[in-house]
Amino acid sequence: MKSKSQAAAVALPAGTAGASALVRFRAQCAAAFLIGAGLVFMVGFAHSEVMHNAAHDTRHSLAFPCH
Repeated sequence: MKSKSQAAAVALPAGTAGASALVRFRAQCAAAFLIGAGLVFMVGFAHSEVMHNAAHDTRHSLAFPCH
């Protein structure tokens, strides 16, 4: 007797589960990139000197060229 998860896995067409996982992975990568880029640009160009200096020092500590 098969469990429900095994029966569901058998019922899916070949490649469907892998394609769905790939789509989710790409969406997560795109979201992470957009959030990261937004943080870099918003904090890097912030008028608050404390936020800008914190981002600037962090970029230097990660060897990220910023100027």
